[in-house]
Amino acid sequence: RFQACVYFASVFQAMSCGIHYLASVFMAVTPNFVCGFPGNVSSVLFHNSSASSIEDIWTLWTSTENYIVVQLENGEIWELDQCSRSKREVSLDLAYEYEGNKSVFPCSDGFLYDDTKWKSTVVTQWDLVCDREWLAKLIQPTFMLGVLIGAVIFGDIADRLGRQRVIWFTSAGQFVFGIAVAFTFDYYSFVIVRFLLAMVSSGYLVVAFVYVTEFVGIKARTWASMHVHAFFAMGIMIVALVGFFVRTWWVYQIFLTIATLPFVLCCWMLPETPFWLLSEERYEDAQKVIDTMARWNKVSTSCKVSELCSVQQDDLASGRTGDNDTSSTKKHNILDLFCNWQIARRTITVWLIWFTGSLGYYVFSLSSVNLGGNEYLNLFLIGAVELPCYIIACLAMDKLGRRNTLIPFLILSALICVLIMFIPQDFNTLIILANMAGKFSIGVAFGLIYLYTAELYPTIVRSLAVGSGSMMCRVGSVVAPFCVYLRSVWIFMPLVATVYFFQLIVGIMALLSGILTIMLPETLGKPLTNTLEEATEMGRNKKSCSEKAPPAHSGAALEKIEMFGQERVGSDK
Repeated sequence: RFQACVYFASVFQAMSCGIHYLASVFMAVTPNFVCGFPGNVSSVLFHNSSASSIEDIWTLWTSTENYIVVQLENGEIWELDQCSRSKREVSLDLAYEYEGNKSVFPCSDGFLYDDTKWKSTVVTQWDLVCDREWLAKLIQPTFMLGVLIGAVIFGDIADRLGRQRVIWFTSAGQFVFGIAVAFTFDYYSFVIVRFLLAMVSSGYLVVAFVYVTEFVGIKARTWASMHVHAFFAMGIMIVALVGFFVRTWWVYQIFLTIATLPFVLCCWMLPETPFWLLSEERYEDAQKVIDTMARWNKVSTSCKVSELCSVQQDDLASGRTGDNDTSSTKKHNILDLFCNWQIARRTITVWLIWFTGSLGYYVFSLSSVNLGGNEYLNLFLIGAVELPCYIIACLAMDKLGRRNTLIPFLILSALICVLIMFIPQDFNTLIILANMAGKFSIGVAFGLIYLYTAELYPTIVRSLAVGSGSMMCRVGSVVAPFCVYLRSVWIFMPLVATVYFFQLIVGIMALLSGILTIMLPETLGKPLTNTLEEATEMGRNKKSCSEKAPPAHSGAALEKIEMFGQERVGSDK
């Protein structure tokens, strides 16, 4: 009961991470637009269709190469393009085609936007078009840059100050910065606040994975950690639903942020994990958490930290807590992930998998935009397709193991990338199915690596390992949006060829990652390690560290705490 309450309270907030990560999909939409005109319009002409206002013309707009002809009340005739406007020198008859002299002017009177779908976006709010279009294209990459930095910073802070404090801070930060985004007064304040929002969102997601992993026992660890991704996917589905009903960007942002409010009001009740407390030698605090678990789970058998970790009762009585302990505690940093060859090789492989999974996820998403149809339904399905992906991943991870599941899905995604390049462009249905299969396979690997990383590293650097892996993941996320814009830079390369080029890169990296994964140890059914020595030994022997005599508060002893309170529930079943 205790673990279930802690788990669902923690993963509920993961929905807000999915919400904020994908919010810009509709918030930064660029609708159809043309240059503004100096005066009041009396007649509008578009090809062979005429109207009294430009709003009536948008339904006929089919290409950015089109232009609109307007006649003003003073008799002037203007041709309105997207980034310029031309005044006809001779304005006798209103006709679409004109061969006479024209004077070209910049869009000094602003722009006219198609508001049939969106009443307001950040693009229309601050005119992020034409020579300012690059500012709109930086919105998602700068957000992902904040995600990258937040993953490293909060992962390290969680190892130093504890998981509980980081969860408190990042949860409140998501709500405060999420609301603040809606009230930013210009583009630059908007980007800065969203950057801070990205940092706390990433920090929460990274620490939440570690938090639930350290609270949930071996039997439920796979399903518990993988379904954090399911709640993230549900956040994506919420973005699609809110985007469909709310078409003003700042109202849309407020509605999305309100979804996090229930957790913010109760997150202060979440306790610190016994794993972290014991690694900091805060035995009394760990005992209090364990006693609370026992009361919630109605377990009468007393579980003493002193018995599990061979700590003398007089040490507990003397109050050897983290606050009063005068002994120097070693502070760990990212260099500990390269402390020896075994751990260094493991780190490089894990980082490559993180990067490949993220880049592959967004490259396959890039291909899916060619599906057409309703964009809200498409985004909803993109989120929904991840749910069966994680269920299959969980079943395979529990039956085959983490490594034996990761290897075939990485190699499968590589083969699908190569297959897509040989499918004729006329076979649209087959291309769509292959892209969805590729996204499904890379999604399994992408979801699995969170749990696998947490199990490969000891308690003292676990948050740091997951955080640094997430950093590499966000490097891929930062690179991916620029792949979308590559066509505007490489005009000689068709969009399809551009997508195929990056799918080939993803395929090669996925194949390389799958081969390197063979050298990683299997962690299925093994206790979490607590020291770098135990983690190194697990890699050498491919056996559980519990087979050796563990040190005072090793992973074997801590695993007993991890399973505490669940054995009675299991026996009742």
